Amino acid sequence: MTQNTVEVKNLVKTFGKFRAVDDVSFYIPQGEIFGLLGPNGAGKTTTIRMLIGILRPDRGSAHVLGFDVRKKPEEVKKRIGYMSQKFSLYNDLSVRENLDFYAAIYNDMSARQRRMRVDEMLERVDLTDMQKSLTRSLSGAWRQRLALACSIVHKPKMLFLDEATAGVDPVARRYFWDLIYRLAGEGISVLATTHYMDEADYCNTIGMMYQGRLVSLASPDAIKDSLPGVLLQVDVKDPLEVQKVLQDVSCVLHISIQGMQLHVTVKKESDMGTIQRLLSRANMPASNIEIIQPSLEDAFTSIVSQERDKAL
Repeated sequence: MTQNTVEVKNLVKTFGKFRAVDDVSFYIPQGEIFGLLGPNGAGKTTTIRMLIGILRPDRGSAHVLGFDVRKKPEEVKKRIGYMSQKFSLYNDLSVRENLDFYAAIYNDMSARQRRMRVDEMLERVDLTDMQKSLTRSLSGAWRQRLALACSIVHKPKMLFLDEATAGVDPVARRYFWDLIYRLAGEGISVLATTHYMDEADYCNTIGMMYQGRLVSLASPDAIKDSLPGVLLQVDVKDPLEVQKVLQDVSCVLHISIQGMQLHVTVKKESDMGTIQRLLSRANMPASNIEIIQPSLEDAFTSIVSQERDKAL
């Protein structure tokens, strides 16, 4: 039977009158990757900070690796890895010295074990040839690799990644996620927050947050399949003007602009003809219109739009 590395029930955190996290519940089984998505201010980072023992929850419960984060935050901190957008590295130390420093914090390693573990981490993130380089001289992608190695040098069973891939190129992000996949294969559980929808497809489960609440919780495929209606991709010269024409049409459920294209969700497949005729009459004919499978970004924008409508 798979054990849950993280269990969160009805978690609440307020700052004055502002409720940053509002009755959030989820769990993460051992060896799974859990993605927490949402716009800025949705409550993702606040949730992580409660789970790693930095913030105390106002209500609800959270257990990480079997420890209550409210009662035993220090026990949680000893057993987790944490990596944020702002890498916690020492610029005046070399690559190896940074790794050795973080490994030395954990007293259960002998000097020999620490040396072997540092060698293993350098090889794992492909930094062996750069181990003597000062950290300040590294590119963003190399610093990211080093920060990941520092966060797992003590062999944690739970890894928290808070916008850890922000600011690096797509190739570096892909390499980073390949490393995360391998860690999950070794039984390490991962909670990751990200703004990149393509990264969310790497996750076993996704929790979508909006205004402090968890508004969707399912696998990436299940979230895409939950999008109501039929999604059309519409190629037009002026997406913004076309959006104005279509936004009040009764068969249209949701519209979002994707570059020079519109993604239009309609109630049923036959509504595609209605859209074509409306655009022709408005002298804004579509150069192409076709049914497509929704992406996570489509699902996310639709869910957020629905939540905004509820609040009106």
